[in-house]
Amino acid sequence: MSEDLFIPKLGQTVEEVTLLNWLVEDGEKVEQGQEVLEVETDKAVFNVEAVESGYIHIGPFKAGQVVPVLEVVALIGGKDDIFREPKKVPVAAQPKKSLKEKDFSTIRTISKEAIEGTEKVFDEMPFISPRARKLVKSKSVNLIAVTPTGGGGIRVRESDVLSYLSRSNKASPIARRMAEDAGLDLQSVTPSGPLGEITRADVEFALARRSERFDLSPSSRYPSVPFPEMEIAEKQALKGVRSIIADRMSASSHSTARVTLFMDADVTELVVLREKLKAAHQSDWGFAPGYNELLAKACARALRQFSFMNVRLNGDSIETLSKVNIGIAVDTEKGLFVPVVRDVDKKDLKTVGTEFRKLVEDVRSNKIMPESLTGGTFTITNLGTFDIDGFTPVINLPEAAILGIGRINSKPVVREEQIVIRKIMMLSLAFDHRLADGAPAARFLQYIKDLVETPNELFLTRPLQ
Repeated sequence: MSEDLFIPKLGQTVEEVTLLNWLVEDGEKVEQGQEVLEVETDKAVFNVEAVESGYIHIGPFKAGQVVPVLEVVALIGGKDDIFREPKKVPVAAQPKKSLKEKDFSTIRTISKEAIEGTEKVFDEMPFISPRARKLVKSKSVNLIAVTPTGGGGIRVRESDVLSYLSRSNKASPIARRMAEDAGLDLQSVTPSGPLGEITRADVEFALARRSERFDLSPSSRYPSVPFPEMEIAEKQALKGVRSIIADRMSASSHSTARVTLFMDADVTELVVLREKLKAAHQSDWGFAPGYNELLAKACARALRQFSFMNVRLNGDSIETLSKVNIGIAVDTEKGLFVPVVRDVDKKDLKTVGTEFRKLVEDVRSNKIMPESLTGGTFTITNLGTFDIDGFTPVINLPEAAILGIGRINSKPVVREEQIVIRKIMMLSLAFDHRLADGAPAARFLQYIKDLVETPNELFLTRPLQ
């Protein structure tokens, strides 16, 4: 029996993929689990595996073509099978159906108990594929809730069941209540919680996109003013990573009460410590410790000391998070990515540095997994390499704050009535005033400043005890 090969869900935010390359020839015999197709999302490159053994019959999809997820792109079956795209039958042309041939809208009237409790009825249903039937049974799925797409909309395929399961996201009580009150389908909401749950901020963002007063469609991201006549050298659609960045940054600016604190830190001793660590460990670690991981360790300690900054707003509750997961912004040709190093407070400097470099490598080679870009509780972003002294970073929702790092600059300063040259770095903390007041946030930033001005090698290089 033949089986459809479809583009699987590759993360909560992925709606379409670009076909890069078929790894097999049309009509070739393949084995279940064999990689047959290479696709690219806006974040990474993935391989699609054969769902069963047989001969593959590729549909009319070529390299470079963009197709939605769950789209059937090939058929795996017998040697003489032919790929046929499902076509909807015009209503007027549909013959009257017998009991076995009733469409899904009629079948939906069967009770859940009848479907789950009558094996004979279940087995005889002509509108569900064998693989879908197996998945429904193994996952205890209520078949009534699954929307069919096969056979002109009357046959449930395995992809339909997987689509239903992928959209059954967890949501906080307040997020669920807000969605119900607004008539918002939670299956259309992208979760951002550390464990994949939908938060209040996610629902607010989804409602904002739908609202007339806060339209985030591409045509409304900029003021509706007449543009002067100018010669256009190039025009590109706002899509992919750039579109996601635009949406998230707009949502952050509109939904947070952002305040930014600036503070100069004398990092002369931190520079000395880094050189010492570099000389001692570069050969055996395989890399020189960088300022990003040194600052990440300092921030992790500060977040443990001032837990009110390691929070998020969920409905009418401020949730203090048990994990300290640090996102570190990475610039790429495709845009800004923020891979997350988890449990930074519990790891030594070598581990943090190793994991961060692996994430950067995955980002820049388009192999980053979606889960590696979510679950952060605090973010740092470093523009020092571009000779930037200070800036106002945008909070990475649903986090409460973000630390901006400027360049290290030699400056004359007064020390004990003497003018001396010191290494100075500007730190800029942007925080959500709904979650923290100015004075407590200033103490948090001051603590980070103290840590980097008088660095203790033990706390920077070893996990917190």
